[in-house]
Amino acid sequence: MHLELGKIKIIHKKIMLSIIGLICVLVCLLIGYNFYLGRAKQNDFSESLRGIPQYQVEIMRDTWGVPHVFGKTDADTAYGLAYAHAEDDFETIQEFLLTIRGKLASVMGKDLAPYDYYVQLFRIWDDVNEKYDALSSDIRSVCEAYANGLNLYASQHPQLLKRNIWPVKGTDIVAGFVHKLPLFFGVDGVLNRIYQAEKNPKAAQSELGFQQGIGSNFLAVGPNRSADGATRVAINTHQPWEGPMAWYEAHVVSEEGLNLYGGLFPGSPIVLLGHNQHLAWGHTVNYPDLIDVYELEINPNDPNEYRFDGQWRSLEIRKVPIEVRLWRNFRWTFHRETLWSAHGPALRNANGVYAIRYAGIGEIGQVEQWYRMGKAKNLEEFKAAMRLHAIPMFNTGYADREGNLYYVYNALLPLRNEQYDWSGCVKGNSSSTLWTRYLPYDHLPQVENPPSAFLQSCNNNPFQTTIGFGNPNPLEYSSVFGIEDVMTNRSLRARELFGNNSSVTRKDFFQYKFDKYYSQDSVLVESIHRFLEEAMSEDSELVKAVDLIRSWDFQTDIENRAAALAILTFRPKDRPANFQYDYLLFLRRLRENVELFNHNFGRIDVTWGEVNRLIRGDIDLPVAGGPDILRAVYGRPIDGGRLKGVAGDCLFQIVEWDGQGHLQSWVINQYGSHSWKKTSPHYTDQSPLFAREEMRPSWFTKEDILKNLERRYSPGQD
Repeated sequence: MHLELGKIKIIHKKIMLSIIGLICVLVCLLIGYNFYLGRAKQNDFSESLRGIPQYQVEIMRDTWGVPHVFGKTDADTAYGLAYAHAEDDFETIQEFLLTIRGKLASVMGKDLAPYDYYVQLFRIWDDVNEKYDALSSDIRSVCEAYANGLNLYASQHPQLLKRNIWPVKGTDIVAGFVHKLPLFFGVDGVLNRIYQAEKNPKAAQSELGFQQGIGSNFLAVGPNRSADGATRVAINTHQPWEGPMAWYEAHVVSEEGLNLYGGLFPGSPIVLLGHNQHLAWGHTVNYPDLIDVYELEINPNDPNEYRFDGQWRSLEIRKVPIEVRLWRNFRWTFHRETLWSAHGPALRNANGVYAIRYAGIGEIGQVEQWYRMGKAKNLEEFKAAMRLHAIPMFNTGYADREGNLYYVYNALLPLRNEQYDWSGCVKGNSSSTLWTRYLPYDHLPQVENPPSAFLQSCNNNPFQTTIGFGNPNPLEYSSVFGIEDVMTNRSLRARELFGNNSSVTRKDFFQYKFDKYYSQDSVLVESIHRFLEEAMSEDSELVKAVDLIRSWDFQTDIENRAAALAILTFRPKDRPANFQYDYLLFLRRLRENVELFNHNFGRIDVTWGEVNRLIRGDIDLPVAGGPDILRAVYGRPIDGGRLKGVAGDCLFQIVEWDGQGHLQSWVINQYGSHSWKKTSPHYTDQSPLFAREEMRPSWFTKEDILKNLERRYSPGQD
C-alpha cells in the first residue's frame, strides 16, 4: 500500500513537472513571439512611394530653419510640409499617429490605455472610413500627399519607427482632426467624471472642461484707429511649449493660389492660423456648452437595454481590443466593452449607464473648412468657408488688407429643448431631449467693422468684443447655449489700452501686446485687496510679506520684487471661473512661499525674473509676464523655488497692411523651429529674442527668402 502511494506521488510529481515545463515553454514562446512582433519589419511603403515622383516641390529653409514649401499644386505643398515637419519633430508626429490609431498603450504602456479606449468608444474610425470619400477631391489629395510625405521620411529612417502606424494614409490625417477637437472642449474630462462619479456625472463637467484651454489673444485695429491708417493684427494663441499641441511654424506656397504663413499642429497638412497676402485670422478658445450627459433608464430584466420613447432599445455593444505594452516588447491584448446609444457613446458605471452627446458628433469636415479658410482672398470668401460649420468651437478673428475687421463666436451650438434643465445630467428616455440641429452660422454672435475699428478676443464673453457700438446683444442668446459671461484680465487690459488710444501707432500695438499688468478690475487684484483687508498676523516675517504684496504695482516685469511672492501665493488662473477666493489657503501659501524664498534666495523680495524662467537645453533665461497677462507665461514649479515656463505665448504673429495695402509681418517662437534634435542649431535659437520680447520678420516673398536662405532641397529627388 505504501509502495503504491509512493508510485502515485512520483507519477503525480512527474505530471506536475511536465505541466510546469509546458507552461514555461508556452510562456517562452509567447515572449519570443511578442519580441518578434516588436522587432519584425512590417512596414511596406511600396504603394505610397510609387507616387512620390508626381510631387513637384522645393523646400527652402531660411536662416531660422523655418521651412518655406513651394509646390506646383496644393497637394505638392502638403507633401513637402509633411517631410519638413518630420525632419523637425518626427517623435511627436509618431506620437500623434499612435494616438489617432488608438495604439498609444501598445508602445508607451498601460497608463495610455484610456486614450486608446476613447478612439474606440467614440467610433472615430467608423465615421472617417464611412465619410472620407464624401470630402472634396482636392482636400483628399492634400491629405494623401501629406501622408506620403511622412511615409517618405519614415522609409528613409527605419531605425526610428514605432510599430502599428506605418505606412500612413490620408484617412489618418482626417482622423486626427476628428480625434482632437472634442478634447479641446473637454470631452475627456466628462468621461473621467462618469468613471469616477457617484451621483451626478455632469455636475463637474464645467469644472473639468474649463481646464482644457490655457487661453489665447486676438487683437486687431483697423485704419480708423491707427495713427498711420494701417490695419494690424496680433495672432497670439497660448499653447503648450512642447508636445502634440505645440505649434509648428511653416510657409506654404502653390501655383493654385495657396500662400500661407502661420502655425499648425503635428499631423496637419495645412496652416491652421496665420495670414496669406490678402487676410489674416486667428483663434481663441471659447467655452459654450457643447456636451450633454444623459442618464439612461436600463431595463431591470436586461442590463443591455434602455428605454427610449416608451420602448426598450438595445445598446450597441462591442468588445474592443486594447493592446498594452507590459514590459519591453512583451504585450498583452485586453478586451473592453464599448456601448452606443441613440445619443452617442455610453459608459457603464456603478450607478448606471450614461450616454454622451457632443457638438460635431459624426463630423469629419474640419480639415476641409480650415483649408477653405486659408484659400480665401476676401471677407466674403472667408465667411463662405466658415459657413461650412464643421469646426465645433473657437472664437475666430479676422482682418484684411482692405481694412475689414470681423469676429465670430464660432461654435456648433445645440438647439436644445428649453423645457429641460441642461445644467446637469438629463434623462435620456425621450427624443425630446435628443438634439440634432445647431444654431445656424449666421445667427452666431458676430462683430463686423465696428465703429471703434477695434477687436479683441481674449477668452472673454463675446458681448464685449469691441468698444462702444457694434457688440452682439446677449439677450438674443438662450442660456441653454452656455455662452460664457466672464472677462479675463487680458480682455480687460486690451479694452483699457486700446480703448484709451484712438490713434494707435505700430510701437503702441507691439507694446500693448507685451503688456505685463493686471487690471484693477481683474478677479486677482480684487482678491488681493480683499486679502490685505483681512490679513492679520503677529509673525514679523509674515507682516513683511503682507507689506511686500501691498506694495505690488500688479506688474510682471523681470525686475519686479513683489510679483513672485504675490503670484505664487494667489496663483492667478487663465480664466476667472477657475479662481476661488480662500483666505486661509492664501495665508498658508504665503507662509510656505516665505519659507521657500528664504531657503532658496535668502530673502522674500525675489525679482520675478529670478523665479520665472525659460529653460531648454543649455538655455535658462528670465522671462516677464505671467498667468492671464497679455504677455502670457504659465510655469510649473521646479527646484530652487523657480518656475519653468511650459505654456502661454509661443509661436505668435503680428501682421500689418499699411495704408497702401503693403504687407509686413513679424513672428517669434519660444524655442526654435526644431523641436526634436537637441543638436540642431534651431533647437533654442529664438529663445533669447523671445525672452527680450523681440520679434523677427517673417520672410514672405521669395526674394526675401532667397536673401536669407540656409538651404534648399526637394525631398525624394535629391
